[in-house]
Amino acid sequence: MAVTETDVRRPTSADLDGPVAAVRAFNRLYTNVIGLLRGSYLGTPYSLTEARLLFELGQRDRTEVTALRQRLDIDAGYLSRILSRFEADQLISRSRSGTDARRQIITLEPAGRELQQRLDGRAAEQIGGLLASLSEDAQRRLVSSVREITQVLADTPAPRAYLLREPRPGDFGWVVQRQAAGYAAEYGWDGTYEALVARIVADYVDHRDPAREAAWIAEVDGERVGSILCVRKSDTVAKLRLLYVDPAARGLGIGSKLVEECMRFARAAGYTEMTLWTNSVLAEARRIYERAGFTLVDEEPHHSYGVDLVGQNWSRQL
Repeated sequence: MAVTETDVRRPTSADLDGPVAAVRAFNRLYTNVIGLLRGSYLGTPYSLTEARLLFELGQRDRTEVTALRQRLDIDAGYLSRILSRFEADQLISRSRSGTDARRQIITLEPAGRELQQRLDGRAAEQIGGLLASLSEDAQRRLVSSVREITQVLADTPAPRAYLLREPRPGDFGWVVQRQAAGYAAEYGWDGTYEALVARIVADYVDHRDPAREAAWIAEVDGERVGSILCVRKSDTVAKLRLLYVDPAARGLGIGSKLVEECMRFARAAGYTEMTLWTNSVLAEARRIYERAGFTLVDEEPHHSYGVDLVGQNWSRQL
């Protein structure tokens, strides 16, 4: 049947301006960045598909052809032609399974394993060079985005590992923005809360005593998700301030770990007591404080940040 002009689907505005266009633009950019348009891969006479097959074969001593085809979702005829080329180049050897003669086993020969390792090393050098050309912040953003893409496409659960670190330039701006946006979304607090957080952060940065005051940023897979400050209230009393954990990262124990680290530092700095002020509506934070041994000292209603709240003072001995 002849294909007429009306049979050909024309791109819609959604294709051109929406998610489809964004993903296609990324594909074009990335294939160009890593040199996939040059025909051969990493200075060898082999294509990306052939290099990918070598990588898979290099991950184990013996590989069944059926498993290899299923793992890479590759056409059986195309795979057979590539394996024939590898065999002719003395990169692999083929044999029959001892338990099922219908199953073919592929083994990398020494030349094939040397080529696979050489390709692997060149690929690592290539990506290492790409990362080295970027700033530290850009590297973190790129790696975080790549991991996010991998999780979405592979349908894998969110990473559960996290770390606590000292703040770096830009982190305190994130603390202000994230707390303001987070509490506005969750509790309807207005811009006066953002102003309060900004003053707390500015006072910490301008007047911090490194021996007796500290701050921590929590990261999950390279992404900032939480923060806390330990500041001086008096010679013997430390104050816990600005505990925050992003909703997407709650349930991992990050809040408790931040509070624990804050208390550990306070003890080492010579404080004998720690206090904090919070609001009763922040139920998850209050549970963290209770588990950490804080007790409610007093509470009082107030109208702040555009809403009615109940402020609470908590304390514990160190």
